[in-house]
Amino acid sequence: MAVDEALLGVITGPVLRVYRWVRPAISFGYFERWKPIRAAHPDRDAVRRWTGGGVVLHGEDFTYSLLIPSGWDTEAPRPADSYGIIHGALCRALRDAGIPAEAASSSGAKISQACFENPVPHDVMVNGRKVAGAAQRRTRAGMMHQGSVHGVELPDGFAEAFAARLGGAVRREAFEVIPAAEKLAAEKYGTRAWTERRL
Repeated sequence: MAVDEALLGVITGPVLRVYRWVRPAISFGYFERWKPIRAAHPDRDAVRRWTGGGVVLHGEDFTYSLLIPSGWDTEAPRPADSYGIIHGALCRALRDAGIPAEAASSSGAKISQACFENPVPHDVMVNGRKVAGAAQRRTRAGMMHQGSVHGVELPDGFAEAFAARLGGAVRREAFEVIPAAEKLAAEKYGTRAWTERRL
């Protein structure tokens, strides 16, 4: 979470960041209540995201962040539209990999805090089951879109294929953000004041 926020402050063009988790964990949206989450998942590391959304289980998933600096696109789409554009690219990349993905056209009934039990428009579905969801935050620095893909076998090179579907030409790039991210982790994301905050 800290790396994403640090990256958003320094990038000059869109960046797709893909990462894995070293052990089972959960992330949960900015507006979620802490106590029910801790009670439901007492044995997992937990972090509150800067973005919204529900509870996401991590460990076996493909986790990514798409970061777009402000001013990069002078006609930035509305959140619902950008969500649809990004997930449209994800659906195409999944179909390229032989996975019959399609975007949800409507919301299902909210049955829990679990993100993957509550499809909303533009979430990615495979055979009627939600396999990808995301949440966004927009600030003066730009847009942060944090997403996860669950329950499908992704081929090697899927990150590059997804990036190509998002924007065509793709290149790898390194950023010097670890000191800033460590500071954010120590002062924000790693603190009880952030994780257990009452809203």
